[in-house]
Amino acid sequence: MKRVGIIGAGAAGYFTAIQLLELGFEGEIKLYEKSKPLAKVKVSGGGRCNVTHACFDPKELTQFYPRGKKELLGPFHHFQPGDMIGWLAEKGVELKVEDDGRMFPTTDSSQTIIDCFESQLPQHTLVFNGVKKMVQSNGQWELHLDNGEVHIHDAVVVTAGSSPQFADMLTQLGVAMVDAVPSLFTFHIEDEELRALSGLAIEAEVSIKDAEWTTDGPLLLTHWGVSGPAVLKMSAWAARWLAERKYHAEVMINSMPRYHRESLMELLQGIRLNAARKQVRNVGPSSIPNRWWQFVIRNNEANEKMWADVRNTELEEMAQALLQMTLPITGKSTFKEEFVTAGGVDLKQVNFKTMESKTHPRMFFAGEVLNIDALTGGFNFQAAWTTAYLAAKGIVESESVSIAP
Repeated sequence: MKRVGIIGAGAAGYFTAIQLLELGFEGEIKLYEKSKPLAKVKVSGGGRCNVTHACFDPKELTQFYPRGKKELLGPFHHFQPGDMIGWLAEKGVELKVEDDGRMFPTTDSSQTIIDCFESQLPQHTLVFNGVKKMVQSNGQWELHLDNGEVHIHDAVVVTAGSSPQFADMLTQLGVAMVDAVPSLFTFHIEDEELRALSGLAIEAEVSIKDAEWTTDGPLLLTHWGVSGPAVLKMSAWAARWLAERKYHAEVMINSMPRYHRESLMELLQGIRLNAARKQVRNVGPSSIPNRWWQFVIRNNEANEKMWADVRNTELEEMAQALLQMTLPITGKSTFKEEFVTAGGVDLKQVNFKTMESKTHPRMFFAGEVLNIDALTGGFNFQAAWTTAYLAAKGIVESESVSIAP
């Protein structure tokens, strides 16, 4: 009888097991989990579960993956957000699209997704025990469990997420790994005046001094620094760059992203003309909150002046601060709703048509155990669904999964 062991009952592991059944696998499936199945699905999206993203062009979809962009292009032609939406619809689960493209169940509850998954998989498939050791022997895989049992499988699918323990186990087996570092985090900034603006949000472009990336979107000021989509996107792209610098860098905030320097100078000159008898700190560009304007010009000599008295050099300083407010990053905080890491199994040694290891026959990978991560918005889950589907398909279609005697 064919026997497949799946290590990790998270999003990727659970979906792999379901897809094996749906694709006609007739052997034995065991899904190993030492804690709570589908735990990340439960808490993601503030408990609503951001299942996927309304982006249906594979090439466009890959642009949201700082790591895995090239490798996922082919897989997304086989299973992409439209396929996941259709699969859920067949099971009676409808999704809705929010303005930013994120997709959630219409119930606004992650339990809807969990109930759906659990209804598709026989309970006896789950083994509530951890895997502490893997041994390849005679063309099969021995899984040594925490309770002392040894289970033998013809193929294994590793979906253990970013577990450091499992990363060490894979390294010992000779699987090439890329060290994991956090992705999707917020920036600590030690500035009491900035922290006094906690709760304020602005539209901004964010870049980091001496780094190559620029991101945009809402930027949220918090009691520890800055957060919001613009910062989370930057943290994903610059995850490894920032880790190498121990999260000390300079973030540059452009709070007037629709303007270039010349047009912004014209805008400020217009304010100087039209608000001549008003105090500078009380009248700024209408597209930003006045509290942010006051923060931006806090070190400008014109701060306490009337607009009529502002010199051109002071206007230039205002424009510079609006287009490139530079603040020191002193650390990070993990974005708790969607804890993601950059790092995992080196993508060069994975066959992305089947998700099988190129160096370890009958070992397959899916989900966050791979060195794939994405921006916030349902993209990490989509990578899990896609790689899980291909792993299941690879097993079903592969002659390498032998029939055990």
